[in-house]
Amino acid sequence: MVSLMVDSTTSMLSSWESLIDGRGVADIRVDDDLRSLSADIISRACFGSNYSKGRQIFSKIRTLQVILSKGGLHIGLPGLIYIPTKSNREIWRLEKEIDSMILKVVKERIETTQEKDLLQMILDAAKTYGDEDKLSTNVAADRFIIDNCKTIYFAGHETTATAASMALVLLAAYLDWQARARAEVLETCSDGVPDADMLRRMKMLTMVVQETLRLYPPGTFVVREALQDMKIRDLVIPRGVSFWVPIPVLHQDPELWGPDAHQFNPERFSHGTAGACKNPQAYMPFGVGPRVCVGQHLAMIELKLISEWILQIASFS
Repeated sequence: MVSLMVDSTTSMLSSWESLIDGRGVADIRVDDDLRSLSADIISRACFGSNYSKGRQIFSKIRTLQVILSKGGLHIGLPGLIYIPTKSNREIWRLEKEIDSMILKVVKERIETTQEKDLLQMILDAAKTYGDEDKLSTNVAADRFIIDNCKTIYFAGHETTATAASMALVLLAAYLDWQARARAEVLETCSDGVPDADMLRRMKMLTMVVQETLRLYPPGTFVVREALQDMKIRDLVIPRGVSFWVPIPVLHQDPELWGPDAHQFNPERFSHGTAGACKNPQAYMPFGVGPRVCVGQHLAMIELKLISEWILQIASFS
């Protein structure tokens, strides 16, 4: 999927260049543009040739996300989600529209040729929910497809855009690392257009991205529910209790990372994540264990490609 990421990123950078061209300077809301870029990449990765319809679905999901975030303080009050408040009615309307739009794209896909995208992988997996020739009339399969499409957007859009923004902030603040990363980029990608193999060889850029995710992990917590009574050292956790692991706290613990735990130092990842701290499992920007983020490799490639592409064309501080 590197080629589709290149297409999306090239389009964004061309718009930046057109803003600057002729004037030499322009105000650019980089975080907003990176959010739009991430949405474009997710839409292309998930919906392939139907990505324009994917963008429409994303727009609805984004609106739903904003409304849901405003109600965060009320989480836990029994029955609140069933009360027909103005906010809940808007949520119900959006969910109905989103579900209908996703199923419409699915119907078109079933009736046309297959594509190598995430939607096709979801459809193939949904066949285990019933007769594969009747996917569009199988309620369980429909729910499976809709939920997975929503998850890809919720989990893969904002997080990647935020991480990309912070990587640029850190490179702008630490010009020595910006210079080192750029030198590697120009050496590895001499013809200007990166591919998957080139991105794998960019060790310096990988270290910068890993350190960015350590200092500013886009996911705040890893949450797990105890399926049985358990004990972790002196902590007793009864069955059914959820416990939250605060990732930023874990990522900046001097006992694990050393006295420079609060400082930007990509060099700590020079031997990979295994040698970066005393306990490699303490590094969990994508979670850890059997439920680790399924999109972590897609996200890492996207973060490296965006940073690499910008480093090629611009110096920034």
